[in-house]
Amino acid sequence: MLVAQFSSFGIDSLEFAEHPAPQPGPGEVLVRVHAISLNYRDLLMVKGLYNPKLKLPRIPCSDGAGEVAAVGDGVTRWKTGDRVAGIFMQNWLDGPLTPAKSKGALGGDIDGMLAEYVVLRDTGLVRLPEHLSYAEAATLPCAAVTAWNALAAGSLKPGATVLILGTGGVSIFALQLARMMGVRVLGISGSATKLERARSLGLDAGLNYRETPAWDRWALEQTGGEGVDLVVEVGGMGTLPRSLGAIRMGGVIAQIGVLAGVAEPLPLALILHKQARIQGIYVGSRKDFEEMNQAITLTGLRPVAELFPWSQAREVMARMEQASHFGKLVLTVE
Repeated sequence: MLVAQFSSFGIDSLEFAEHPAPQPGPGEVLVRVHAISLNYRDLLMVKGLYNPKLKLPRIPCSDGAGEVAAVGDGVTRWKTGDRVAGIFMQNWLDGPLTPAKSKGALGGDIDGMLAEYVVLRDTGLVRLPEHLSYAEAATLPCAAVTAWNALAAGSLKPGATVLILGTGGVSIFALQLARMMGVRVLGISGSATKLERARSLGLDAGLNYRETPAWDRWALEQTGGEGVDLVVEVGGMGTLPRSLGAIRMGGVIAQIGVLAGVAEPLPLALILHKQARIQGIYVGSRKDFEEMNQAITLTGLRPVAELFPWSQAREVMARMEQASHFGKLVLTVE
């Protein structure tokens, strides 16, 4: 079978190779992969910035969807032909995250989904919403589950206000899921075109931060001086000070990403003054994924993605690095 792997760090080191076709052992499932989606983590992993001590070679990418091709002895959860996706951390099935559950992350601790076939534990899979294509479903395991849990961290009620930063995978899923919950969504982007696309998905108000850098003040103005209930924070230290300025008293920051560099010192006094809660979000469990899929099925939500053949894996990684995309980037297996 064909896989894409890297034996040294760097996008240019990502190359296709032939591997022996795997066979499922007891309690395992062989999945024929139809689509793989990229996350910023995958780019960092390939470049050696996520884990410089990563054991190489490694097959990257945590997110993929496909069909069950064969099952090993003792497997009763799945049958040939079932449409499935792997969960991000193969050991995190339910409950709070623990050190043991955090092991076994696809495309990191173990080989990922950028292959024609993968073998996963029968417990490390979820069933796909029936209305989604493989390409759409491949976007769900990391970005969608992360957005789902980010919104859950805010304990939001209908009519609450959420602020999203940018228009990448997590942010667009947060927009779609928040609107599904009856929540008002504000958003910032450096592109007027992307803001217009986000409005078509339900964004209530948008701001170009290149033209108006003080987006925290804008968020306060949009909420009558109160501040937003939740910020889906994908920037990191470069945006966290303004996110703190944007939230209401007792508001929540769901801290997810590290896309932006350090811009200014962290305003500790503002954390105290606003009684802010900063909640780290690290994807979620299989149960979270399954509950999210139920909501997606009931509402008919469709992910936003750009599709490319998987032969263009390097080029799409470079597109991820340029941050020129909207929503998710997906590779389809030819």
